[in-house]
Amino acid sequence: MKILVVYDTVHGNTQKIADAMGGVLGGDARVVRADQVDPRQLDSIDLLVIGSPTHGGKPTEPVQKLLDGLPDATVEGLRFASFDTRVPSRIAKIFGYAADKISKNLTSRGGGNVSSPMGFFVSGTKGPLKDGELERAANWAREIAR
Repeated sequence: MKILVVYDTVHGNTQKIADAMGGVLGGDARVVRADQVDPRQLDSIDLLVIGSPTHGGKPTEPVQKLLDGLPDATVEGLRFASFDTRVPSRIAKIFGYAADKISKNLTSRGGGNVSSPMGFFVSGTKGPLKDGELERAANWAREIAR
């Protein structure tokens, strides 16, 4: 199965999550930063895993730019899963999370979500990741690849 794990990162936490996923998905999985993705790459994959830190309740600009630049024909029928890194907070619940916004964007254009959006927790705005999150990311990646 050809899998593309796409991410953006601000403080390195989301990259660590993406790398943990890529590490367990095997040789046909590639991990690429969002601003390095050519939308044509998505035509030859079986699964897109895409994630971002949550900033103001939404994905970072590079992830949003990538999503906005994907042709509807590319998104239609695309199997995907979305994730984010987030600080546990009641205020954040008001604005929402990046993974939910990514999922809504792709689903509304005909993408097929293979899993509920997933959040991975950081201890503060800059991190570090909470204990066990890398293992949780690896386990989630194995599940969605099935």
